[in-house]
Amino acid sequence: MTELITGSDGLARPAWAEASDLMRTYYDTEWGMPVHDEAGLYERLVLEAFQSGLSWSTILARRENFRRAFADFDPDKVAAFTEEDVARLKEDASIIRNERKIRAAITNARATVALRDDGGLPDFLWSFQPAETPAPRTIDEVPTTSEESVALAKALKARGFTFVGPTTMYALMSAIGMVDLHLVGSHRRGCSGVWAA
Repeated sequence: MTELITGSDGLARPAWAEASDLMRTYYDTEWGMPVHDEAGLYERLVLEAFQSGLSWSTILARRENFRRAFADFDPDKVAAFTEEDVARLKEDASIIRNERKIRAAITNARATVALRDDGGLPDFLWSFQPAETPAPRTIDEVPTTSEESVALAKALKARGFTFVGPTTMYALMSAIGMVDLHLVGSHRRGCSGVWAA
């Protein structure tokens, strides 16, 4: 389905948000809300990278395991991870055991720490906020990249980040409220306060 559906609570959501209680709660309380703290943004960078090629529900169901495995997404702690930590995480069945993504999380923690000398991750990411946000009426109208996500991906790579392609960065931008991809007519459209409904 590409249109909004009305849940048993009478609220309109896209079909993906009605797929489970977990997805509904995420949609209703978190997705698209502004995130401005370093640890919160680093967490979402890591989770979006792990999501690449997988469903978001797969990642969301393991989120607490990821938090445990990656020191509650404290960039300083993850930046200090060693090869022993990589080996440990590769054996941790409670997360996604993809070595490239595990190493990306560590690399991105180090890049996040380094970025503090130039204003920090929050200011850096939010400097790519577009002047306008899309207004999709169906899932088919939801863009997967933008000029800004392409530029952000390029800028992050130049700063040493990995697994930060334009599509992944657009997913991040929507998750943290930088763009509002809630469908027009959804009860969450405009919820971030960043954009008018």
